[in-house]
Amino acid sequence: MVQQVAKESVGTKGNHKRTTIFTYTHTKRTGFRFILYAEGKDIEEDIRSLQLDSAEENNGVVNPGDARPEEVEVVDKMEEDSEEVQAVSQPVHPEPKVKHKEVSAVEDAESQQETEGNNKRHLNVVFIGHVDAGKSTTGGQILFLSGQVDDRTIQKYEKEAKDKSRESWYMAYIMDTNEEERIKGKTVEVGRAHFETETTRFTILDAPGHKSYVPNMISGASQADIGVLVISARKGEFETGFEKGGQTREHVMLAKTLGVTKLLLVVNKMDDHTVNWSKERYDEIESKMTPFLKASGYNVKKDVQFLPISGLMGLNMKTRVDKSLCPWWNGPCLFEALDRIEITPRDPNGPFRMPIIDKFKDMGTVVMGKVESGSVREGDSLLVMPNKAQVKVLAIYCDDNRVRHAGPGENLRIRLSGIEEEDILSGFVLSSVAKPVAAVTEFIAQLQILELLDNAIFTAGYKAVLHIHAVVEECEIVELLHQIDLKTKKPMKKKVLFVKNGAIVVCRIQVNNSICTEKFADFAQLGRFTLRTEGKTVAVGKVTELPTGSRICWENMCLPVRARTSSLGCGTGLKVPPTVGALLRIPRG
Repeated sequence: MVQQVAKESVGTKGNHKRTTIFTYTHTKRTGFRFILYAEGKDIEEDIRSLQLDSAEENNGVVNPGDARPEEVEVVDKMEEDSEEVQAVSQPVHPEPKVKHKEVSAVEDAESQQETEGNNKRHLNVVFIGHVDAGKSTTGGQILFLSGQVDDRTIQKYEKEAKDKSRESWYMAYIMDTNEEERIKGKTVEVGRAHFETETTRFTILDAPGHKSYVPNMISGASQADIGVLVISARKGEFETGFEKGGQTREHVMLAKTLGVTKLLLVVNKMDDHTVNWSKERYDEIESKMTPFLKASGYNVKKDVQFLPISGLMGLNMKTRVDKSLCPWWNGPCLFEALDRIEITPRDPNGPFRMPIIDKFKDMGTVVMGKVESGSVREGDSLLVMPNKAQVKVLAIYCDDNRVRHAGPGENLRIRLSGIEEEDILSGFVLSSVAKPVAAVTEFIAQLQILELLDNAIFTAGYKAVLHIHAVVEECEIVELLHQIDLKTKKPMKKKVLFVKNGAIVVCRIQVNNSICTEKFADFAQLGRFTLRTEGKTVAVGKVTELPTGSRICWENMCLPVRARTSSLGCGTGLKVPPTVGALLRIPRG
């Protein structure tokens, strides 16, 4: 703290005004320090001296050559007087070096406390299902039961919903914060919220259920560790979602494709007057869903669990449902089921990978995403791929709390230096410098054809929209390499020109712009994708091969493309190694 008082006084000889700058500073180390500058000096010089003194307070170092002689003498004298007073009133303090050691010890203790506070495992839970199944209502009820929302806020939402003649929507308002979502009663963007149990920190991802917003659902599910498939038990609503074209089917297939290996299937609206906690209705839904889940690739016994709930009333969610309402249910409640789910542990020592889902400006460039592999600390140097920009980590935020380091599975906001916000797009990947993520414009993949549009043929030249982690990019099937026999799971010898629904084919895919991806065998989350066209999912797949040398840097730019020659061409006659030639797209003519 630095304060100054300027006083004007009239001299004894004449009316010439002289200015006296009286300055005092206060620090924890030296207490109050008074400096009285010589009268008649230039004010600007005094102010510069004051700034030098302020710099001394900030840095703990003073350069005597930068100050005036009389000022240094006064300061030294005042420091001596201050030290004498402290020696009388207090025992001798340790040297500043020891003080710094003590501060470091305090910082280490704070860091350890942060680590201990984050000892709970973290899981991303995506709520999926057909429109109006009760996903947002269930998510809002979870936040209310876990103490994240107070009664006053609930009363406010109740009044707001009543004014719109939508009394039963008030719990959904906790997750649906957009006014458009509240008016229509449909989730548009992926809602995000946090809650904790005794053993786990959860991030809720409330995905939209309407078929028009499936791309947003893909974005949410790609970040999830486990899924909660919400199904309405009300007569007619389950059938609508489960029939051909219903979002229950599409969401299950997409969730499996996007890496959601554990699924909680909650049968919602069990308190509805058409159901009344009927065991027959619950068993009917379970018997219809089980074969479909198996066909989608889920191991129903190990990876799927069914349970009945009432999202609006909060029954069988935090505590088990009362036997008087549902005497036949002996299983866990929703919170217990979430706590018991076990997922494959992640590698905190692997190469760092964080797909960027959003970015904004806040005292620098801030990016958001989920850490898929590795760990990050403040001060780390990283790469933003595919534009290969080197950046430095200035700050890390996890669940709105600043932390010094974070491991895999965490949802982070990271403040970076060395790059501007406009130079980052959703789908870019923050990766380690030693082992950067591959940046490609072409790759080989294994595709499973789900359902093509009417009169469509899946062959070379087929165009679709590629969804891979946070990337949305137009792509083209360049070549069908071979078809996989569904019985033997081995490639067929016959050359294939086109395939039909249900076929599995290995093909070469090309995108317009360079994207970040990995082989599925190395990083599953960055190697699985879906193909959509005209609002419909037509195929799901995984990356099996990347171009040779896709990680090699050529003139500070990654150019992984499909040139088939080892010559630079264009009349230069310059020869390059085949691995480098594979990186270059040679213009013809």
